[in-house]
Amino acid sequence: MSTDSKHQSERIINVGPAGFHPPSAMELGVTIPDSGFGLLYGRHAPEDEVITEAARQLYTRKNPTIFPGPLYLWAWHPEWIAKAQALLRLAAEIPGVMIIPMPDYRPKYPKIDPEEGINPNHPNLTIWANKIEVALFIGVHCHYANLALRMVRAGTNCLTIAFCHDIHEDAMISLQDLDVKKMDHVINLFRIVRKELGIKMPKDGKTVRLTGTQVRANHGEEWVSPLSGLIKA
Repeated sequence: MSTDSKHQSERIINVGPAGFHPPSAMELGVTIPDSGFGLLYGRHAPEDEVITEAARQLYTRKNPTIFPGPLYLWAWHPEWIAKAQALLRLAAEIPGVMIIPMPDYRPKYPKIDPEEGINPNHPNLTIWANKIEVALFIGVHCHYANLALRMVRAGTNCLTIAFCHDIHEDAMISLQDLDVKKMDHVINLFRIVRKELGIKMPKDGKTVRLTGTQVRANHGEEWVSPLSGLIKA
């Protein structure tokens, strides 16, 4: 058995599609790790290993996307504003990343614009439409994040990553105890992985690729620098 095959066989939570109504991670025996550890495909792992694997997947899978939730989108508290600013700095390290917001949790009927947003009640629609194969969920209230993550695993081939204060066991990769200081550490590890992979950064700093709807809302701009959104001290 090859090393890759061995690692695949050791995974409890793996990339889907897992089919209709798959068992939850808890039903499959996944447990919550102690502080300093995260989850890699359902198994406990040191957090630096978790961050490194998250970086590798975001750099190598197709159409990497960040899904920021309401906690990061709305300037409701100075602590969360600082976290959102740190997320923009992370986005500046991922060439070709898309940012598609989850502004609230109400179902979008009769249909959602998948280039405008993602909704936890039908997240697969946004992932299918944009052909997303790896996504970072961040700033989403835990119960809605777990709902969305399980649905994504059921019906798509998207590898899910969740960065949060708590662990999200239904994500393939999950990091806990996230604050601004830890995000700075995450960014440093992403830079190391990016250099190891030989991925070049755009000279103009425009790492974020806009969706069609976002292009129309931004007067034809197709790429933007996330650092342009930082609040100047």
